[in-house]
Amino acid sequence: MAVQITPSILSADFSRLAEEARAVEGADWLHVDVMDNHFVPNLTLGVPVVESLSRATDTPLDCHLMIEDPDRWAPQYVEAGAGSVTFHVEAAAAPVRLAREIRAKGARASMALKPATPIEPYEDLLPELDMLLIMTVEPGFGGQAFLDIMLPKIRRTRELISKHGLELWLQVDGGVSEATIERCAEAGADVFVAGSAVYGAQDPAQAVRALRGKAQQTVTSAAWACNH
Repeated sequence: MAVQITPSILSADFSRLAEEARAVEGADWLHVDVMDNHFVPNLTLGVPVVESLSRATDTPLDCHLMIEDPDRWAPQYVEAGAGSVTFHVEAAAAPVRLAREIRAKGARASMALKPATPIEPYEDLLPELDMLLIMTVEPGFGGQAFLDIMLPKIRRTRELISKHGLELWLQVDGGVSEATIERCAEAGADVFVAGSAVYGAQDPAQAVRALRGKAQQTVTSAAWACNH
């Protein structure tokens, strides 16, 4: 099973986003954090920047919407060029309908859970999704320390994915680095968002390769992947 590395431009230089996107062209996706200063206490970027980024890079965009009312706004990010759109289940009024609308518009549908949100109540929704995102920090700010207490939740989620025989990607976001990525991979994650670990490095492309190497080696020998 191949792992995927998704650098977060939240840690990039916003005055040079096109160049920063090109600096990680070996990545699988470019993670775009959209914050509205309501659902989370921070304000970042929106649809116009996603449109510009989609023209500036060949790396597909993975938009993580940390916003209120994603039912209304998420489809616009698909139209702006996002290849994957993640909404937070805590903010969505009709998550199944929203996931189906995102898919119908041609993007991958993903659902995110904050650290305190359990996965179990949403087991029946998993077949409607292409990816599930488990936050390993509280959403809203980059550069936070990884929350080890999320590892059991990652394991439980992977068990549910396997139980239903789903081809569902399991993404982690928050504090992912060379020091933490192996623990996430062993627990069951296969898609990794990394911000400061990539853009804080002297060579972002090399940082992506190093993260991929550590994660792939772990996944190859992980019990959950061997049983997949």
